[in-house]
Amino acid sequence: MEDIAASHAAAPDGVAVEITVNSPEQMRELGRRLAKLLRAGDLVMLTGELGAGKTTLTRGLGEGLGVRGAVTSPTFVIARVHPSLGDGPPLVHVDAYRLSGGLDEMEDLDLDVSLPDSVIVVEWGEGKVEELAEERLQILIHRAVGDTTDEVRHVRVTGLGERWEAVDLGVLTA
Repeated sequence: MEDIAASHAAAPDGVAVEITVNSPEQMRELGRRLAKLLRAGDLVMLTGELGAGKTTLTRGLGEGLGVRGAVTSPTFVIARVHPSLGDGPPLVHVDAYRLSGGLDEMEDLDLDVSLPDSVIVVEWGEGKVEELAEERLQILIHRAVGDTTDEVRHVRVTGLGERWEAVDLGVLTA
């Protein structure tokens, strides 16, 4: 990815990389690169302001995983399953924005049943899905807020748990 600045940092109980993304296409490319690191059973939590690029990143993940169907925001349906077009895992894309409860309300979606066989991406999942998996990726996307056309996003990808200790998140910036 051109013009992307990155740094590595230690995170509490995990490893992290910080990336500056300058356009929606770069955010999709970041998703495609991230997809290469994911496997069935992975939980990815996306946090960021409205319009930060969570769905754009997930669209890139879907492209990288080779799943069927257009990846769009599941805001009104809460969750969408995108089956793999090959031998990879399906992508379960969840938007927890409209869910007020914690894991109790999420249990109705049966994500714990889907998790072992799928890559699950949850937008707005902070405080709601952490109990699904101790090992997970937490992605925080920050953008300038207010009346701005600024496309710059600051992305922090943190791998938590043993699963992510040996993964080089630095490849996301290569």
